[in-house]
Amino acid sequence: MRLFAAEWMKTKRTPIRWLAWLPPLIFAALFTWYVSRQTITIDRQISIFQAFFEVWTAVVIPFGIGVVSGIMIHQEELAGSFGGLLGSKRPRRDLYMGKFAVLLLVTLASTMLATILFVAGLAGIAAIHISWPIFIAAALLAMAGTLPLLAFHLWISFAKGMGASIGIGGVGVLIAALMATNLGNTIWQFVPWAWPVRLTGLAGAYLPGIKIPSQMIASGFVINQGMKGLVLAAICFVLLLVGGLAWFNTWEGRK
Repeated sequence: MRLFAAEWMKTKRTPIRWLAWLPPLIFAALFTWYVSRQTITIDRQISIFQAFFEVWTAVVIPFGIGVVSGIMIHQEELAGSFGGLLGSKRPRRDLYMGKFAVLLLVTLASTMLATILFVAGLAGIAAIHISWPIFIAAALLAMAGTLPLLAFHLWISFAKGMGASIGIGGVGVLIAALMATNLGNTIWQFVPWAWPVRLTGLAGAYLPGIKIPSQMIASGFVINQGMKGLVLAAICFVLLLVGGLAWFNTWEGRK
């Protein structure tokens, strides 16, 4: 806990803390304003859900992780070319996990904040009835699908720098956007950038009034699809995190 607190203190004079709460606030406010100006129909909640989570998981999450991870590690690079980090007496494992914990906290906090503010805004300002447990479940599934991306970007940021992390995040936006279409129907479970957007979509299958065959729910098809994605995401996350830890244990900085 003290290590996490120390890592969090390092973000005090960086944009990271602003990125944890300002983009979710702006994002939720803009979506609430846009939705409040639309005609309310019986299936409006479904289109609201799809638009909100597709943009958040296919655009904000891939690019945002690249930016936050890149900034966090670039800060260490500026401190004597990682001298302060690599010269620490703490175990390398703890140093690496401390960085990962900060990255996880920022991503989790921003995702949940955006979702809660959006749901509250719809109910309080736009007076739209929302099945808020489905929205919260979708946000948690988005985070589960995001874990491998967090581990991947942390590794890339250490190995290749901030530019590579942000660049890969930009490519991830394109991949996630493609996987959100029919092109990803058969392969999304094997594409890490597809996991956040597709898993949230599966949660949306339980929204009231959605037009999908009832047997897909009764037969457990939706749950099976979700479990396949979650299992592969969990395996990928463990491999990337363990691999990054093993690599960082012998890393001596970039030339």
